[in-house]
Amino acid sequence: MNNSYTDLVHQTFNFPQEGFDVKDSYLHFNGLELKSLIAKYGTPMKLTYLPKIGMQIKKAKKMFANAIKKHRYEGEYNYCYCTKSSHFSFVVEEALKHDIHLETSYAYDIEIIKKLYARKKITKDTFIICNGYKQKTYTSRIANLLNTGFKNVVPILDNREELQQYKKSVKVPFKLGIRVAAEEEPTFPFYTSRLGFRARDVLEFYVDKIEGNEDRFQLKMLHIFLNKGIKDDIYYWSELNKVINLYCQLKKICPELDSINIGGGFPIKHSLGFEYDYQFMINEIVGNIKKACKKNNVQMPHIFTEFGSYTVGESMAHIYSVIGQKTQNDREIWYMIDSSFITTLPDTWGIGEKFLMLPVNKWDQEYQRVVLGGITCDSHDYYDSEEHINEVFLPKLNNGEPLYVGFFHTGAYQDQISGYGGIKHCLIPSPKHVIVGHDKNGKLVDWVYAKEQTAQSMLKILGY
Repeated sequence: MNNSYTDLVHQTFNFPQEGFDVKDSYLHFNGLELKSLIAKYGTPMKLTYLPKIGMQIKKAKKMFANAIKKHRYEGEYNYCYCTKSSHFSFVVEEALKHDIHLETSYAYDIEIIKKLYARKKITKDTFIICNGYKQKTYTSRIANLLNTGFKNVVPILDNREELQQYKKSVKVPFKLGIRVAAEEEPTFPFYTSRLGFRARDVLEFYVDKIEGNEDRFQLKMLHIFLNKGIKDDIYYWSELNKVINLYCQLKKICPELDSINIGGGFPIKHSLGFEYDYQFMINEIVGNIKKACKKNNVQMPHIFTEFGSYTVGESMAHIYSVIGQKTQNDREIWYMIDSSFITTLPDTWGIGEKFLMLPVNKWDQEYQRVVLGGITCDSHDYYDSEEHINEVFLPKLNNGEPLYVGFFHTGAYQDQISGYGGIKHCLIPSPKHVIVGHDKNGKLVDWVYAKEQTAQSMLKILGY
């Protein structure tokens, strides 16, 4: 019987796969030789492979173009990146190289927009979709952008009162959107999203507050976002069609309305067993919108998406060393890593997220079932199951080279949730962050974006 880790993977999955290959028992990530990067920088390490961002954007644009051509759809497609997934300049600026637009969530996002404009990464024609429940600090910054000529800034109204803020502070004609509150899936502890307008209130709000004021502001977009993401089930199609039908109703009395924003929600690969037919889903979305518009004899809207995890998630990996093995009883073998899951991959702890986990080396060694443990004192700092199975299998340790373990497609939300550069549980430092991208001559190069967090930086925050 074959018992090497390579045999296990080949028996379970189709391998190699896009982004993953093994050469001489060492894992390669998007063609990168991880062995040499570990030798150069050590672990723990966060690794960002910038070209993956552009690959994802191009892939989505091509699939929407295919669907628009197939259905002879008459509207345009606009790809937006939602900054909350990862606000880092190297991520946002890499995405902007591919003719996209942006979505914001909070007041400080607008300061990023100003910096990007100053650096000539965006223009005043770039769409800036402004979402969220907005305080005055946010609405006033949005108004400032509008008043200084950013003509495609579109505040998405979350509630009736928000419009009053723009009426007071915006001095030029501007565009508006309305977020429609989605009904949550049955497993949620509440029925309706806290964000947006109830669907039945939108028509009345338009007639009472917007109609007749078209010289000052125009309703241009309906927006929906589903926490569950874009999935081929009754719940998703029901909620999407609700907004499509509302668009058709509004369009008959609001000729300025010309866009539907379906938010984000494309899944990314968190297992070698991942399967998702992106093209089928896009074809169905475009087809559903066209069918409803034809039935109601209204113009087809432009389609906007706000892909965050899909844009940046697959560009990052977290790599750790196994620094020890502990056998605590007859059934459980612990591999202790040189960092913490709670502090570096908080979704593994907070929502039970499973990332794509693979060893970097020792693929020719025998494997065993293990539990991965972080080095904080918290009993929840562990990782014990993969998305496709309820266990983790990794190569056995020996006296030679340490075992290196990679968690892949970790680029969305983890730094934002854990608090980049702040105080972490048990004062575990943020790992060094290495970036791989192309230089101005097109050559692939790597560099350190941030060194491992120091004790001095934490003590300063704590007042010592």
